[in-house]
Amino acid sequence: MDFRFTEDQLSIQAIARDFAQKRIAPVAAEFDHKGEFPLANIQEMGQLGLMGIEVPTEYGGAGMDSISYVLAMIEIAAADCAHSTIMSVNNTLYCNGLLKFGTHEQKLAYVAPIASGQAIGAFALTEPQSGSDATAMRCRATKQADGSFLINGKKSWITSGPVAKYILLFAMTEPEKGARGITAFIIDTDRAGFGRGKTEPKLGIRASATCEIEFADYHASAAEVIGQEGEGFKIAMGVLDAGRIGIASQAVGLSRAAYEATIVYSQERKAFGQSIGSFQMTQAKIADMKCKLDASHLLTLRAAWAKQQAQEHGGRFSTEAAVAKLTASESAMWITHQAVQIHGGMGYSKEMPLERYFRDAKITEIYEGTSEIQRMVIARNETGLR
Repeated sequence: MDFRFTEDQLSIQAIARDFAQKRIAPVAAEFDHKGEFPLANIQEMGQLGLMGIEVPTEYGGAGMDSISYVLAMIEIAAADCAHSTIMSVNNTLYCNGLLKFGTHEQKLAYVAPIASGQAIGAFALTEPQSGSDATAMRCRATKQADGSFLINGKKSWITSGPVAKYILLFAMTEPEKGARGITAFIIDTDRAGFGRGKTEPKLGIRASATCEIEFADYHASAAEVIGQEGEGFKIAMGVLDAGRIGIASQAVGLSRAAYEATIVYSQERKAFGQSIGSFQMTQAKIADMKCKLDASHLLTLRAAWAKQQAQEHGGRFSTEAAVAKLTASESAMWITHQAVQIHGGMGYSKEMPLERYFRDAKITEIYEGTSEIQRMVIARNETGLR
């Protein structure tokens, strides 16, 4: 296996690292404290090509590959998880879905402004009563005589919902068909019939705005259907496979930041006349942190490589994506926990970023498929049993 990165991959990694350390890291704590959406930074990230890394240049993106996306995501997440969450939704949930299933005209209209950072995209699948069980959705899109649709219902926990211009929405068009009765639509949030609820007060990723959205006789034309009618569930699941690689990357970046801070602190902090990093229990924690971090990193790169192979030769990469997401997210939770423990009282204080890392890590085990769902996906794919 060749572990060398290409010049293009190293270039986007360097761009992301430079921006993350100079523009994001210095303000991350402030944005987290205020729960304020970092619009100016996100727009600049779009100008740098970070909001549409795998989007072809003709649609406003950087025209790069999945490995490039992982490398860039890790750098942004190492500075702030909230910024990387916005980046992940734009890249893998919104843009990826439209690139795979949208028409050329739809890509020009709805991908280009998002990939270039001129506007924000969102993905709406979850509802108040249906999270992991997406087929239980109640949001309805009723077909009209002219081929258009009237959409009514609610969606919840919509990342970037308060600021999104366009949203990739999934709604029931034929409820009696279950999963085969779901259709995907592009939503223009400036249109009548669309409304936003309150911004959710979250434990972590607080600068990433999240809200409930509502539809009351929202009119969507036939030209705003993504893919074919009834293909929505297939589209959503395929998009989530890619999204899980983004969350795995986020977890790796967060873990790396916590690990690196711990190494420095263990060398500098003295107790009983010596550095705490010389104590065997501290060393054991550091060794385990390193192993979990490296395993997560390599599994995430493997998933990105599998995605590229699937794009070029066909096939699925759902198992590799689920393995990466499960391993990286649970490792992030464990690593940040140990990092706080090693830092002691300072790890619990907002004077250092460790407590933010700890709060941010939890969401990686929940969104885009909980750890329980990842285990189910992996086991079902391995055994062929349902």
